[in-house]
Amino acid sequence: MFRNAASVVDTDDSFMDEDLFMQRQFDAFSVTMAVLYLVVCVVGLGGNSLVIITILKLDKMSSATTVYIFNLALADGLFMIGLPFIAIQNFQNHWPFGDLTCKLVMVLDGINQFTSVFCLTVMSVDRYMALVDPLRFAHWRTPRRAKIIAAFLWLFSLLPVLPMAVYFSAHYGLCTVDPYVAPHTWWLTFLIYAFMLGFALPFTVMIVFYSALVVTLRSARQQSRTVSTPETQKQEKQITKMVVAVVLVFGVCWLPFYVLNFCSLQRNDPMLIFARSFEFVVLLSYSWSCANPILYACFSETFGRYFRALLCPCKSPPRTHCNGDTEGYDLHDTNGQSINVLA
Repeated sequence: MFRNAASVVDTDDSFMDEDLFMQRQFDAFSVTMAVLYLVVCVVGLGGNSLVIITILKLDKMSSATTVYIFNLALADGLFMIGLPFIAIQNFQNHWPFGDLTCKLVMVLDGINQFTSVFCLTVMSVDRYMALVDPLRFAHWRTPRRAKIIAAFLWLFSLLPVLPMAVYFSAHYGLCTVDPYVAPHTWWLTFLIYAFMLGFALPFTVMIVFYSALVVTLRSARQQSRTVSTPETQKQEKQITKMVVAVVLVFGVCWLPFYVLNFCSLQRNDPMLIFARSFEFVVLLSYSWSCANPILYACFSETFGRYFRALLCPCKSPPRTHCNGDTEGYDLHDTNGQSINVLA
């Protein structure tokens, strides 16, 4: 979902030495980026595969939370499959896989991207319902309903990417929007609704529900007659850190991608530094799929136990299900029950 911003080389003889130096720099940059693409792909596939195996083997999607996390990890893992194709095109400045593969990769890439974003957005709503009033929202948070919602998210992700099957082409050597088929106004419209569906609305929903969650938790503690314990304060800090991390990582990884896409509409002669910046933000958007498993490991005690049980079974305690952490948590319960937002 990006335009290939190739550098423009001046053919004037007076600039030959400078152009040659810039081209050598670009070659070194391309090699570095190819290595980074490979690292992101391996880490993304490995991390999300570990999450998927962990859920299927140890939890078996026993709660709504793990249903969403499973689909998020599946979308993130599949999102990585398109990364080698993009890396090869950027490294060679050429798409060698044909027009049909171009369309297929772009469509699947878009579906997995939007599904991943939608799952993370629904998870923010799910976490709010689980921790604020689990009894009231219990009928909405069954594994069966979560699977139906997840299936709908996959189907809904088809809508914003269907135009890519029509307007993306490799006829001119690069897998990008065909300039002779898609006019400038179409590309602008596509970017606007992709930005709204893939970033602006999800980002707003996450901020609203996670902020409401933190405020509600603090308000409930202040209104409680019991004295705040160090354990409660630790739990609140853990939730706050998780909220900040999820929102910050999502914004940092995706906002530059959309900003440079809009900037590309105003540039008919992109400079070398713009092309490099564009390639970097594309890699940054893919790296977001690597961050989610890391967030699970850092902020979810349950997934931390699950990962240890999977990787070191001999040293791990008996397995438990994720729903013990959040499914039955009540803000008004003063027994010091553990809070775990991600699982």
